[in-house]
Amino acid sequence: MKTGNKLPINLLDLLRQRTVEGERIEYKAGWNPDAVIRTLCAFANDFENLGGGYVVMGQDCDANGQPIFPPVGLATNQLDKIQQELLAACQLIQPPYFPVLSVELVEGRNLMVLWAPGGQNRPYKAPDAVTAKHKVWHPYIRRYSSTVQAKGEAEQELLSLTAKVPFDDRFHQTAGVEALSKPLMQAFLQEVGSALADDAADLSVEALGRQMNVVGGPAESPWPKNVGLLFFSDAPTQFFPGAQIDVVDFPQGTGGDVIVEKPFKGPLARMTREALDYIQRNFLRETVIKHPQQAEATRLWNFPFAAVEEALVNAVYHRNYESLDPIEVRITPDELAILSYPGPDRSVRLEDLRVGRAVSRRYRNRRIGEFLKELKLTEGRATGIPKILKVMEANGSPTPVFETDEERLSFVVRLPVHSLVKRLTPEVTPEVTPEVTPEVTPEVQRVLLAVQGEVTRLAIQQALGLKDTEHFRKSYLRPALASDLIEMTLPDTPRSSKQRYRLTTQGRQWLASQGKKA
Repeated sequence: MKTGNKLPINLLDLLRQRTVEGERIEYKAGWNPDAVIRTLCAFANDFENLGGGYVVMGQDCDANGQPIFPPVGLATNQLDKIQQELLAACQLIQPPYFPVLSVELVEGRNLMVLWAPGGQNRPYKAPDAVTAKHKVWHPYIRRYSSTVQAKGEAEQELLSLTAKVPFDDRFHQTAGVEALSKPLMQAFLQEVGSALADDAADLSVEALGRQMNVVGGPAESPWPKNVGLLFFSDAPTQFFPGAQIDVVDFPQGTGGDVIVEKPFKGPLARMTREALDYIQRNFLRETVIKHPQQAEATRLWNFPFAAVEEALVNAVYHRNYESLDPIEVRITPDELAILSYPGPDRSVRLEDLRVGRAVSRRYRNRRIGEFLKELKLTEGRATGIPKILKVMEANGSPTPVFETDEERLSFVVRLPVHSLVKRLTPEVTPEVTPEVTPEVTPEVQRVLLAVQGEVTRLAIQQALGLKDTEHFRKSYLRPALASDLIEMTLPDTPRSSKQRYRLTTQGRQWLASQGKKA
């Protein structure tokens, strides 16, 4: 057990803003070995992939689960004894599991906080009675604000999670801890108000990373975790090529000649904020309608920022970072659409998704969600789609559309433009520098000659006699698409099994100019 640490969060924020006991926090007025060990076991199992949780000892709460201030606290002369007993009790968890322990002072009272991240070796089991002579071990999970024994289907599902650590919480064994940026880690700690920020300057990157749980592995061979590289490396795309957001503007519609593309890269939180700021400054417009019979005017937005923010942050939260495809924000005169990969978990029914009642059974990125919540970028717990619906309705906008395919390969959130704003706003074409058609490389020429009608990616690759799919995508297919010489038949769902490719007008014209027949 790691003792004498400071939490990478603000404890007062944990207590005062996330007030009620829930799936990720439990209050204990005192040291109760049986109850505490069972709850630690449940957080270690992290059944919903929420990122584990916190046990706060010395903090009492009322019947509704709200903390009472000032807290009851723990006696100073009991702290060492509790820590020794806790260490012995944690060794009884199978396999052994040790939380991060921090003693905090709140309103003059001692609180002992146990930070229990989701474990790497689930399922975990704990004895139902720590002091019993003949112990019986059971797996425990969190159900809302309670710790319960996993039985029946829940136990079978927990067993199926054996060794299935979410991608963002895994070690990245091809990178070293030197890939993490200490200034970025310090900036995060300062922003969330963590007391650890005061000690960070004196810690090595490895020591700081271990306290923030973004570094793991043995002392002789430490590894950064994927979440650490995504949030605290200067260039995450070095490790995750698809970790970027592309904002693509079609001022004349998708059939127009003008396309303005702006890519955003960098640490996950910064990239998300920069993309949102760019969208807000360049594409969100407010229309004020004055009424002769009333003093208060009506204010309408083409796309309400809160809905755009929620949709984009959800895409960042729930996407698959093993995918090479970036998140894409497509803006046309009619809508703002956000495309990400993959689609929702199969536990989400399509009919529920369409009406905004989608509740995911399990979260894909438990650690990414944890950091986004600390930065106040997301609330988590399936509030995204209801919030988008609520904000769009309050603005008087058409109902947003949520789409995925049967294979759940992609997810699209469509925010239709407010019809009144669209009607009142004069047509404005932004000043852009015409893009010069890039040189057609020999590889792209071969693709153009291979595209006859509407064909699949595999058909093009086989026609070119190429065996390496990634090389084909990188050197042939993507440059041809980027040059606007070929196009997808289903651009909104690039990974669809029904996807085909065809020549564009520009592609046919180029072939004609070379004396080739399309």
